[in-house]
Amino acid sequence: MPLTESDLQAIWLTLRLASIVTLILLFIGTPIAWWLARSKKWWKGPVAAVVALPLVLPPSVLGFYLLLAMGPEGPVGQLTQSLGLGLLPFTFWGLVIASVFYSLPFMVQPLQTAFEAIGNRPMEVAATLRASPLDAFFTVAVPLSMPGFMTASILTFAHTVGEFGVVLMIGGNIPGVSRVVSVQIYDYVESMDYLQAHRLSAVMLAFSFVVLLVMYLWRPSSKKGM
Repeated sequence: MPLTESDLQAIWLTLRLASIVTLILLFIGTPIAWWLARSKKWWKGPVAAVVALPLVLPPSVLGFYLLLAMGPEGPVGQLTQSLGLGLLPFTFWGLVIASVFYSLPFMVQPLQTAFEAIGNRPMEVAATLRASPLDAFFTVAVPLSMPGFMTASILTFAHTVGEFGVVLMIGGNIPGVSRVVSVQIYDYVESMDYLQAHRLSAVMLAFSFVVLLVMYLWRPSSKKGM
């Protein structure tokens, strides 16, 4: 039995969600990682702890507090209502915002490691050549950190694809709006349709393996080129 139309819809929604979240986190996570890699301020530790919090926090806890914040009495909910945008829970964009919070460490931590590996010397040389900090970042730091950008993007995309707890709390289970692949598999198991759950799970297993394989095959060649 092939994948159903509902399965294909869930796969498309999942890929769309993961792509948007990865792009947003590239813009948000890069300056955070750069600051964490170079700052010596005392509050660097607390900021790093906040960034890493989704790694140890149960997804249901994070989803619960995001649901409260985006709800009608929460600060985010009141802001979106005052702007005429309505409430975010149980919408696709609410799902995007929740996924950005949940996948933040998967973007920031690999980038921070890549930036720290550069060291200060290349940036000091660029400064002696009269490059502004912004020019030095884009012409020196970004090219030298490209393996870190690739690893961070792949991990963020793959992690967003596999989300379940936060997705269920914020997005619910609305076909075409918030029913992603992980929720679709959960539905099959709940209805004891194990064959269809197996088919969709096998697709996700193959996808995850290919993603990791590409990342591990690509990393040695990138090191040789450095």
